[in-house]
Amino acid sequence: MATMRRIASWALVLGVSGIVLASFSLLKGFQERDEPIEASSRTAPPSSPNMVTLKPELLASAGIEVVPIVRGEFRLHRDFPAVVQPNENKLAEVTTLIRGRVEEVYVDFGHDVERGTVLALVHSTDIGLSQASYLKAAAQSHEAALAYERARELYEHQVVSLAELKRREAAMRVAHADLRETTHRLELLGLPREEIRRLDRERTVRSDVPIRAPIAGRIIMRNLTRGEVVEMGQTIFAVADLSDVWVVGNVPEKDVQFIHHEQSVEVRMTAYPGKVFSGTITYVGDVLDSATRTMRLRITVPNPKKLLKPEMFATVRVYAEPEPEVAMAPVSAVQRSGESSYVFVQLDGGTFEKRPVVLGQETDQVVAVLNGLRGGERIVTAGTFVLRSEFEKTLIEPAP
Repeated sequence: MATMRRIASWALVLGVSGIVLASFSLLKGFQERDEPIEASSRTAPPSSPNMVTLKPELLASAGIEVVPIVRGEFRLHRDFPAVVQPNENKLAEVTTLIRGRVEEVYVDFGHDVERGTVLALVHSTDIGLSQASYLKAAAQSHEAALAYERARELYEHQVVSLAELKRREAAMRVAHADLRETTHRLELLGLPREEIRRLDRERTVRSDVPIRAPIAGRIIMRNLTRGEVVEMGQTIFAVADLSDVWVVGNVPEKDVQFIHHEQSVEVRMTAYPGKVFSGTITYVGDVLDSATRTMRLRITVPNPKKLLKPEMFATVRVYAEPEPEVAMAPVSAVQRSGESSYVFVQLDGGTFEKRPVVLGQETDQVVAVLNGLRGGERIVTAGTFVLRSEFEKTLIEPAP
């Protein structure tokens, strides 16, 4: 009986163990069946530590785009911020030369005027008094000239002495000098010669002084209103010929090497996206700003349609001399890790190589490749995120 119980106990133990072993075998079978399926749906085992191969289904959904490496002319450029300003050689500030009250204002901002156009009318007692002094001096000069002529005739007939003739001559010279002085005073007060000739003809005083445009151009500043009292030397208008303008910018010290006098440049305006204006460098500063370490730069830009307005923001693009036969890659293809750079090179179908490269100068779109790539090799420009992700997975979870 005891023997039968021991046999039954062993049978029970063996039966439980068999169930446990069968469970482990079944679990192991699931694991062995799942692992190959997961690996095959992602990537194939890399043949090199710097390579990754994508399966067709992942390659189709990754959005990968490739372009070939090309060699050609590489031209570096630099961009500098700038501001549009009037051409100061074609700019005139209109100031008052007298004190007076504004009677009329005939122009406003944005008006185009010709040289000599009346901008405003100012009533001034000073100009009235000066005109009266001029008329008095002119009458005295005329009277002194007649007196001298009479004295000369009488002297020829020995009616008056030589001393009297000399006295009359001296009086005439003094009267002429007074006339010249009053004439000069009227000119200093801004009275044009045409108005002085009118004064000689009509012998009437006008206290209203017309303020005229000294050049043809556009009114870009107005600083008076009707009834206002303006003082001598006050700037009341600014007239600018905007047929060409200055674009003034500042160049960092490191980029001074790219700047040359009479160099052609491109000007891009914030107000006109995508539009390029051509200009010429007409001034390069001789001294750097000690605070900003920049150099002043001035470009003259033709402005026939008056699109460029003073104080508009602009960007000046200056190109360096082109370098021939340079390998170039799109900036979007370059991946950076610390101080090193690399690209993904397509070898065959879905196989890509992570290739270190040595880079040179770069623009907004392309970068010069000094070492690491050969002409004709195809590099990835889009979908690099998927390649980086898969490459990192193969490093963390290497396939057996």
